Amino acid sequence: MKIRNRLNPSNPCFSFEFFPPKTPEGTANLLKTLEDLAPLEPGFVSVTYGAGGSTRDKTLELVARIKRETGIEAMAHITCVGHTRDELRELLSRLADAKLENVLALRGDPPQGQTSYEPVEGGFRYASELVRFIREEDFNFCVGGACYPEGHVETASRDEDLRRLKEKVDAGLDFVITQLFFDNAFYFDFVERARRIGINVPIVPGIMPITNFEQVQRFTRLCGATVPMRLGLQMERVKDQPEAVVQLGVAHATVQCMELLSRGVPGIHFYTLNKSPATRMIVSALRARS
Repeated sequence: MKIRNRLNPSNPCFSFEFFPPKTPEGTANLLKTLEDLAPLEPGFVSVTYGAGGSTRDKTLELVARIKRETGIEAMAHITCVGHTRDELRELLSRLADAKLENVLALRGDPPQGQTSYEPVEGGFRYASELVRFIREEDFNFCVGGACYPEGHVETASRDEDLRRLKEKVDAGLDFVITQLFFDNAFYFDFVERARRIGINVPIVPGIMPITNFEQVQRFTRLCGATVPMRLGLQMERVKDQPEAVVQLGVAHATVQCMELLSRGVPGIHFYTLNKSPATRMIVSALRARS
């Protein structure tokens, strides 16, 4: 099933992102998380790709296993980092041979210790080049990409970032998923600006329920997402009470999702951090209200 066919404002789907565990125990825990989430009937799940392709084989094995053992549609992330065209062609061929139909094409972050991204010889500098390569090689994938409602941290301006997104879409993207955000105003403004310059593919909001105070501080520093002042103050007051942090994070994300759904988003993608309780609570609440 191509993911683009599941993105429908009249029947929006919920989807979940995971990362490949480092240990067999972690893999077992992830499969248990998937088992817990299966009753929520996810439209699809995605599996990330480590820096420099460090989890390439694990990503491929995990998406193939998820689709084979659970029947849930699975999408592999692919990045340009550290890979030549030939290596990427081989990876895409392996995904196709495993009967996978969806990929998320990304540039990827610079490897640890590097301050800026530099492609390897024979590789790609931009995600748009990877998208174009997938199309020119005639792979029959549904191709997704990333977008940034508050602008990519490396981009000089939001307008420049939007022009970069237009290049990716024109290269052949079927849909895009946003970076996490905590203020819906950024998403709605972003969609309006994107439509104005001719970006007409589905724009799926990415939501990360806050479950750990220090963790969310680290993530927002890395990706540049803004925590609304009121939410930040509330978090500060309960930061030493783990259960209260989770309750507040779930409540905020649920309200976010309710507003997004009421305004016609095609789906919602949850950044789960390989854990199910917070996402289960949110989706269960949303389904109960629908």
